[in-house]
Amino acid sequence: MSRQGDTIIRNAKCLPRWRSLLFVPAHVPRFVEKAHDRGADGIILDLEDSVPLEQKGEARRLLAKSVPKVGREGASVLVRVNSGLRALAADLDAAVVAGVNALVLPKAESADWIAEIAEAVSELERERNLIEGHIRFLVQIETPGALQRLGAIASAHPRVAAMALGPEDFSTCVGGVPEFDLLLNPNLSVLFAARAAGLLPLGFVGSIGDFSDRDKMRDAAVQARRLGFVGALAVHPTQVPVFNEAFSPTDQELEWARRVIAAENDAGARGMSAFSLNGRMIDPPVVRRAHELIALAGEN
Repeated sequence: MSRQGDTIIRNAKCLPRWRSLLFVPAHVPRFVEKAHDRGADGIILDLEDSVPLEQKGEARRLLAKSVPKVGREGASVLVRVNSGLRALAADLDAAVVAGVNALVLPKAESADWIAEIAEAVSELERERNLIEGHIRFLVQIETPGALQRLGAIASAHPRVAAMALGPEDFSTCVGGVPEFDLLLNPNLSVLFAARAAGLLPLGFVGSIGDFSDRDKMRDAAVQARRLGFVGALAVHPTQVPVFNEAFSPTDQELEWARRVIAAENDAGARGMSAFSLNGRMIDPPVVRRAHELIALAGEN
């Protein structure tokens, strides 16, 4: 198995399983109260786009009570912060608390920016006697400029766990609409950069706000998983079960992966790295795919 293949599998085992991450406006208590029942792998308490400017202070104040509420069923708790310096400073002060697993960083532009945020988070963790490094980052790529620096952004800091294209913001920045032709190449670029850095690639090719057509949404998610994505961000609860199903291996896929890994162990004992299984040649890339399916299912 190649060194990069080893890295991907090792990182897949220590990274979170985020098939679905549901945005919840942090200033609306009725949405926060129901969030833990939605079945999402993670809840994103949003301080950014879904919160009006005049209510951002209240959203920050509510975080202390909202964090344990949305995480009560075991979901990861994420907080999306703002990108402006003054708002970001206030957001970090409110969001770096016990129970928060990750911060969502919108409009990421450079590796230096991410490193500066990471240093500020470390200072807050030390001051508050939190485990240093526990809070991870999900980076949103939302501008053409950031697209040119994906490699550096993906490897900016060990806190970075995942990357996703922000289809609405990106499309607006380039003067287009969030449709397949425009979004395919940017999504693939994010996918490749995330995979190269051992991160979770999140997303699908389409508008995140188009949730009314369930069949279309399912097709987009299934296609995204076939491309290599492992999960997606949701703006409505109806998207959660669709993403959970689409980004989970089927029973048939898992059975195939287990057979491949068992055959790999047998072949390894005989000093072979390529072998035949049910009439098909299995070599290291196929074995890596089998290990990734097992990791994707949350199996050891």
